[in-house]
Amino acid sequence: MEKDNSIEFKVYGKKALFSEPITRTGGEKSTYLVPTYQALKGITESIYWKPTFIWYIDKVRVMKRIRTEAQGVRPLDYSGGNTLSIYTYLKDVEYHVKAHFEWNENRPNLKEDRIENKHFFIAKRMLERGGRRDIFLGSRECQGYVEPCDFDEGTGHYDDLDELALGLMVHGLTYPDEAVLETDENKLTARFWRPVMKKGVISFIRPEDCAIRREIRDMQRKEFGEENFSGLAEFGELAEVK
Repeated sequence: MEKDNSIEFKVYGKKALFSEPITRTGGEKSTYLVPTYQALKGITESIYWKPTFIWYIDKVRVMKRIRTEAQGVRPLDYSGGNTLSIYTYLKDVEYHVKAHFEWNENRPNLKEDRIENKHFFIAKRMLERGGRRDIFLGSRECQGYVEPCDFDEGTGHYDDLDELALGLMVHGLTYPDEAVLETDENKLTARFWRPVMKKGVISFIRPEDCAIRREIRDMQRKEFGEENFSGLAEFGELAEVK
């Protein structure tokens, strides 16, 4: 079902590295073949984010052929060594993404900021300007760019591929202020799933639907008070006008 508060955008760059700590043994990094839910959520939050709501990634469309390349990298070694690591990146990537936001029920103190029109129009303006913050494709050295698009426009490299199973992948991280399940309260939890790309499109399940979960550590959520959101009434009046 289409959502009134959804956005569609294209994100692209010369290289990308979507990985998890498990794949970084020995200081080396190896990318997944496709972006993770968490990486796309981070990109969407770089376009526009407030603690009042949570971005949910609905689906991603892989537009270009999946290619990888290995590069020798000398990571910072504060002990004075001269280590050479091999990083495996995705090369020349482009994705179409569809996402929507929902109110964060873990933030009842920000209820006055739940003005859908305001956040929707700000998100669209920030998308047209390339995002509010810098866009990174999984890693800081992988600069990305975003712009509005129609999710179904253009021809993707895998449009004619019926199905491609991608195996077990990390879905994302659940932080305490986004917890939906009781088992995730006051904890940092990692989620895993088994995505399947159909006709070039990966449809994401919701975070709470991930059956494979692992607790990482205890964590308390960050508190936001009214002093962080001055002028809410004025924003509300502007939203009503629109």
